[in-house]
Amino acid sequence: MSATFKLQYHFLLIVLMTLRGEGRYLELRGVADQDPFLLFGSDLKRALEGEQPYRRALRCLDLLSLPGQFTFTAARPQLHCAAFFISEPEEFISVRYDAVAIDCQGGDFLQVFDGWILKGEKFPSSQDHPLPTTERYIDFCRSGLSRRTIRSSQNVAMVIFRVQEPGNGFTLTISTDPNLFPCNVISQTPNGRFSLVVPHQHRNCSFSIIYPAAIKISDLTLGHFHGLPSKKPSAGCGGVGDFVELLGGTGLDPSKMMPLAGLCHPFHGPAHMKIACDNTVVRMVSSGKHINRVTFEYRQLEPYELESPDGNSIRELCLSPL
Repeated sequence: MSATFKLQYHFLLIVLMTLRGEGRYLELRGVADQDPFLLFGSDLKRALEGEQPYRRALRCLDLLSLPGQFTFTAARPQLHCAAFFISEPEEFISVRYDAVAIDCQGGDFLQVFDGWILKGEKFPSSQDHPLPTTERYIDFCRSGLSRRTIRSSQNVAMVIFRVQEPGNGFTLTISTDPNLFPCNVISQTPNGRFSLVVPHQHRNCSFSIIYPAAIKISDLTLGHFHGLPSKKPSAGCGGVGDFVELLGGTGLDPSKMMPLAGLCHPFHGPAHMKIACDNTVVRMVSSGKHINRVTFEYRQLEPYELESPDGNSIRELCLSPL
């Protein structure tokens, strides 16, 4: 099984658990009783192995990591549906309406959300995204085809929809565009290496790993302006406009996670930390005055690493020293 497919399966389980019960935008009843692998057809499995592009039907609950054309046709009333899209970290996602046949007056809707949202928790968080939350929803029933193509601000996007009349539906084409300075990212893989670079921009960037993870930061450059380092603060990161923090939590929204470590001084050489939470985030806060960069490696923790020496779980702390 490929690493990408494992991530999709892992995230799908989170989706199924999170969506059990009521949510503002999504409510799926009975879906947790299905075999999660049924949501990944053979077409998708082949595509993950490199057969692109492709076309296939879109399901009421879906997760896709590659470009293609996807058609949803309601066989029965579908009231609470969502399709999650994820691309490579260095890519934007574009969603294009090819054909839409829904009854907006009758209560159907079709929305593109710039990011991911689960039970009110958003990625990127409201603090990290350049747009207010209301502007991150693009509603077809309001804009129609005047906005036929919608591009995300990062490597994840989703489509939220309700189609009540059997036979109605829509067709979308998903494509990707290069992102020279990726900011907010959800990793497709449980292991990897990445550099967050923020060049003279007042913005916050979060790199999310939907696993308990070991993080090794190999290089951190903060507060450099025209090649000259800024003065170091006397202690801690209080009042510093440029810093990196490591977060851990069980949800999707970085702003609701626990801050586990703060890094506010440039350094070269490895710094290690294990974060035993379901979601691990490396977050950079930038004032816009400097070019900031952090390079790190990450890997999924092994099951034995989630246990303390006496055999007790360390998940409640979400933190284990190396």
